[in-house]
Amino acid sequence: MNLIQRGLLLVLLVWPLSVRAEHFPSQFVSFAPAPENPVFIGAGPGHWDVKIRERGWILVDAPKAPGDKPLFRMWYTGYDGTREGIKRLGLATSSDGMQWTRHPGNPLIADLWVEDMMIVRHEGTLFMFAEGRDDQAQLLKSVDGLSWERVGQLDVRLANGQPIEAGPYGTPVGHFENGVWYLFYERRDAGVWLATSTDMKVWKNVQDEPVLVPGPEAHEQDLIAMNQLVKHEGRYYAFYHGSKKGSGLWSSNVAVSDDLKSWRKFDRNPLFPVTDNKSSPLLIHDGQRFRLYTMHDQVRLHFVR
Repeated sequence: MNLIQRGLLLVLLVWPLSVRAEHFPSQFVSFAPAPENPVFIGAGPGHWDVKIRERGWILVDAPKAPGDKPLFRMWYTGYDGTREGIKRLGLATSSDGMQWTRHPGNPLIADLWVEDMMIVRHEGTLFMFAEGRDDQAQLLKSVDGLSWERVGQLDVRLANGQPIEAGPYGTPVGHFENGVWYLFYERRDAGVWLATSTDMKVWKNVQDEPVLVPGPEAHEQDLIAMNQLVKHEGRYYAFYHGSKKGSGLWSSNVAVSDDLKSWRKFDRNPLFPVTDNKSSPLLIHDGQRFRLYTMHDQVRLHFVR
């Protein structure tokens, strides 16, 4: 039995029951689709971004002056539609989050594999946690969101300081709080692990077992990965996707935690019917209200009911 299998067994033995609906704010779990859907898709044949893939990321910049509109910036992964095709970073902007304009300088980085990314604003810098080639988690940084510098591959260690087992580790989610960086990552979609760092150079597992595992429901029976961490009124909400092997369908879900280690799943997951295949959920506050985007493999917008 390898490390991942032992971890899954231990967590399943102590896994708490799903949490009742009243523990989740309604604006986090009840959505209606926008009539304009999909609001963003691949550019099609003849373009570098024939298709788009997996998680993208959206930041909303407040209006600069009274009467101005906010600026929505969406970073996304474009590729030629083949499994082997390099996954490149693109940017699109919008004033309403529905009608998007691709940046004329796309792709932002011509020769670097950037996939399944998320961004943390910290002290005037944008830090991008992303997958690189072969699902290896990496870190990039930028001041303006256009010019990106690759910092390097994330050095993740076991709780005892030894390197983690070789193999893929991706869908990284970064979070900064009280002087500590937190990193959630998945391994083969078999669970979500949590590591911390004070310097962003070496990350050490909080525990060597995953903090979030698939199941028991069929829509996330075998595979799971976290997309976003939201702190709201002192609690943490994980928006994540899950699947059953062989189904080809991914679901959007949410879980809650008080300490980032023990998670309770919403008892009415998934947020949308599995047959809709809406995944990679991302909760955004647009300055007035929350809205939810699902980002794989088309970007769809959902407003709070």
